[in-house]
Amino acid sequence: MQAVVARSAEEIRDVNTRYHDITAAEYDAKWGINFDDLGRDQVLAKLHKVVDREIAATGLGKALEIGAGTGYFGLNLLRAGLIDKLTCADISPGMLDALADNATRLGVDVGAVVADAESLPFADQSFDLVLGHAVLHHLPHLDRAFAEIHRVLRPGSRIVFAGEPSRVGDRLARLPKRAAAVAAPAWRALLGAAVAPANGAAEDPAESELELAVDIHVFTPDDLDRLASSSGFTDVRIQGEELTANWFGWFNRGLEASAHPDDVPTWWRQYAFYGYLALQRLDAAVLEPRLPAAVFYNLLLTARRP
Repeated sequence: MQAVVARSAEEIRDVNTRYHDITAAEYDAKWGINFDDLGRDQVLAKLHKVVDREIAATGLGKALEIGAGTGYFGLNLLRAGLIDKLTCADISPGMLDALADNATRLGVDVGAVVADAESLPFADQSFDLVLGHAVLHHLPHLDRAFAEIHRVLRPGSRIVFAGEPSRVGDRLARLPKRAAAVAAPAWRALLGAAVAPANGAAEDPAESELELAVDIHVFTPDDLDRLASSSGFTDVRIQGEELTANWFGWFNRGLEASAHPDDVPTWWRQYAFYGYLALQRLDAAVLEPRLPAAVFYNLLLTARRP
């Protein structure tokens, strides 16, 4: 398990809280998060890559989502009927406010608690499922977090985590990012787009600085396997996700970030969005079943508490 930057646990928590509070209102738009049929189907596809459909279809019971953010993972599973009751925890009050707005708009009832994953304010054996999306790589002490997750799970229950960056995948993603930096001037000239403001699209200049500091870990599949196994979990399963879709997405995101947002035409955004979805399907059907998990950009993890 590789730490990207060495900081104290207090600094890590502070940076993550401030960054996610700042970005909460625009977070869904920035990362293309939605709660329509497409968003639900994407979340279900992630779940089914690591949890057998037969198990998922029986219902996953009472769930806790840590690092819940605006609710992408948990709310979509709740709407799909795969979990009965959802409690959401996050270190960022701003994110939980955005999640509450999403839940209200969707007409679903969830509990929301400001909490650190390393010290969960729940009784032992309170949940049938603990889940999270793109959260583990933000946590300073993963062993403590997994001990807490193990504690609040009932025997026989499971964990499901998705969207965790792989070490190899993160390195491979640097290539399309560099390519985008080289191609950006010509791309802007072709579209007649102005150069982005000095601080990028962020309305708050602090956002860009904080964004560089929130990611603490990248993982290998063995890292996640050891972490889960050493915390007392069994039946550990790791799956890789997204390769060509990731390259395509980071290249286009790099181009778009170089231009003034108002100058990026709708047809380009549609091309980038639907092209990403097409390559996501290609990855899932052709590459993910055949290539080792380590080469993909995202890792998914499931395991069971005995």
